[in-house]
Amino acid sequence: MCSWQINLSQKFSGYEKIPQLLAIGVGKKDELDAETIRRAAGKAGKMLAALNANTVGFLLTPLLNKATETDLGQVLVEGLTLGAYEFNAYKKLEGNKAKAKSIKIICCDPEKLTSLKVLKIGKIRADGTNMARTLGNTPANDLKPKDLAEEAKKIAKQHKMECTVLEEKDMKKLGMGMLLGVSQGSREPAKLIILEYSHQKATQTVALVGKGVTFDSGGISLKPGKNMDEMKFDMCGAAAVLGTMKVIGQLNPKLNIIAVIPTTENLPGGEAQRPGDIVTAHNGKRVEILNTDAEGRLILGDALSYVVKEFKPDAVIDLATLTGAVITALGHLTTGAITNNDDLMEQVRKAGINSGDRVWQLPSFPEYGESIKGKYADLQNIGGGDSGTIVGGLFLEHFIDETPWVHLDIAGTSWNVKHVGYQPNSGATGVGVRLLVDLVQNWKTLK
Repeated sequence: MCSWQINLSQKFSGYEKIPQLLAIGVGKKDELDAETIRRAAGKAGKMLAALNANTVGFLLTPLLNKATETDLGQVLVEGLTLGAYEFNAYKKLEGNKAKAKSIKIICCDPEKLTSLKVLKIGKIRADGTNMARTLGNTPANDLKPKDLAEEAKKIAKQHKMECTVLEEKDMKKLGMGMLLGVSQGSREPAKLIILEYSHQKATQTVALVGKGVTFDSGGISLKPGKNMDEMKFDMCGAAAVLGTMKVIGQLNPKLNIIAVIPTTENLPGGEAQRPGDIVTAHNGKRVEILNTDAEGRLILGDALSYVVKEFKPDAVIDLATLTGAVITALGHLTTGAITNNDDLMEQVRKAGINSGDRVWQLPSFPEYGESIKGKYADLQNIGGGDSGTIVGGLFLEHFIDETPWVHLDIAGTSWNVKHVGYQPNSGATGVGVRLLVDLVQNWKTLK
């Protein structure tokens, strides 16, 4: 993986000595925007990472600057750093390739369109995204719930946050029967990770909740064997929240932020949860388990109920690789959203446009929720077979106690996204990190 070192120069000189010039087309002038430029920079980053160059440079011009409301320098450094990402920790490489590359970036800015501070912000945002990518790409034998907890502790130590890790005995006392039910089939104990960032000038609190199933076999409702290896990506919501907190610790937004990560494996062991079991959630609701592969909503439900009760946040955002149905609806280029608050949804939508992590709101009319009314309990964990993404989101709504909330289903956008310049050709994308960072940095009090 490349390590980028950033410098800023107001002078543009020495161009006659440039040994190589890389040109990336960006389309029509009147159609330029931040995402187009970010993607072009990402393509350049991929190409530059493959070269032996130790110094690269780019020139800022007013033409490109007018194309984006976001600082052009930030967008370009972000795209370059994202595009250069490689996951090769498990490959035996020859010679110098085995060592991390260090590339010096010189931003030529004769008209003072950006600043070194802004360039560094672009790199910080990309580094947080790349961290989430690496967590997602790490195989499940090396990334278990305890390992996610260790990552959270590192972030807390580096950035002076509070970190609490609840063990299964703690969850049992709190009545988290849904989360504990999912973890029953695994020898690896589940964890509930809480990271707290505080700002002395903050007047509001936002909670970020990320699904952390480090491997999802489906449990007793076993998934087909084909592509089951990809179920290591079922913790990409947790990865996004951890990457976001790493960025937040460096940018210091004027907001209190609570990150909560329920993390477990979902395996078909001898003690595994069975279809037909009924469990009691943290908020006291009884839930009938009809399909053990609909586990994400169970662990998120307990986490959402916990954070709402204990921290009383002004808003909650959850991210989860929740349903395959969202891919049918939106493909791999857009994240699906369910919400109970239009004002919060609009802030999330705008953050998606600014960051490139685009979001599309799905309907959530009450009639969709009829299919999860339980036959033998208050709720059941799956519906009638259609509108799966909406039904999954409406299940979660039972655990947020009317707190303004947006659920982001990232199952389609978390890995193997094609035709986006700064995304890897395969593997985790780190989706959600830059969206959440934009959201909290530009936070506005809800109406």
